[in-house]
Amino acid sequence: MADIRSVTIEDVAAAASVSVATVSRALRGLDNVAHSTRQKVELAAAELGYVANPAAAKLAAGSSKTIVVAVSNIAGWFSAQVVGGVEAVLSEAGYDTQVMGVAGPEARRHFVASALQMHRRVDGLVMVDIRLEPDEVDALRDTDICTVTIGNSYPGLSSVRPDDISAARLAVDHLLQLGHRRIGLIEGMPDDPMGTEVSWRRREGYEQALTRAGIVVDPDLLHTGNFSIEGGQDAMACLLASPKPPTAVFAISDEMAMGARGVAVEQGLRIPEDMSVVGFDDHPLAQTVALTTIRQDPTASGAHAARWIVEDLRNEACNLHTHEVDVELVARRTTAPPC
Repeated sequence: MADIRSVTIEDVAAAASVSVATVSRALRGLDNVAHSTRQKVELAAAELGYVANPAAAKLAAGSSKTIVVAVSNIAGWFSAQVVGGVEAVLSEAGYDTQVMGVAGPEARRHFVASALQMHRRVDGLVMVDIRLEPDEVDALRDTDICTVTIGNSYPGLSSVRPDDISAARLAVDHLLQLGHRRIGLIEGMPDDPMGTEVSWRRREGYEQALTRAGIVVDPDLLHTGNFSIEGGQDAMACLLASPKPPTAVFAISDEMAMGARGVAVEQGLRIPEDMSVVGFDDHPLAQTVALTTIRQDPTASGAHAARWIVEDLRNEACNLHTHEVDVELVARRTTAPPC
């Protein structure tokens, strides 16, 4: 049996081959966990000698035991997975999770202004895909609130994110290696007032891959999908209406990719013979539709951020942390050489 004091919820998740959010739900007896999965989690926890310690937060004397998670897209799948990872670790440590939607510059300014007054009511902040102005970064850095950003990064604040440029290059290089030369891009919200880095960094990776292959970027092959299935559908419809449609499309989220794939099929195209599609994230439905994608683990990203905050609060010091999220290409059945 492992040393009980050293076993964490992440250890149980790894042993059971599930997410930390699933471990948290299973061990709390919530209904939305399959019986077989619950048994697997309980067995892993027993073998490791894992015991959740809700009293751990009492180590931070006088703390509020509350961590705020601010998300720019509160209804999105990615944000939900991050929150699940945060909540699982915080629940283990005895902290509460408060989720706040911050959708737009005005909401962001209000949130940051409020955060500066939160130091007696909030112990930490996790900010998911939220752009901060330089003065807001300075203000947060000067507080005693431990802050971690996910998706974006700023000097002096801890951050968790993948190398989006390299990850996008990986997706486009896969299509290039298959022989595609007209490759469309369905991006997120490049003109998003929240200014998240994800859209422009993945577009930069797309453009770099094409340039390295000696291909001139065609503006007619770039369309916005707003990180939604509906946006992906609209973007693919525009691409297919082009005088010279692409033979392949890279969508910078799986939700947009699945929407794009659906429109292509509706218009009589065969996937992947007539149109190849690559997504990003490895959404649970990606495997169902055999979508080729770039896999990342947003639940693990949330758990990483929460673990840092808990450890820093225990040590009574907000340290600077950075973590680059691992990604990998998962080649399924939506990509093939062009006919």
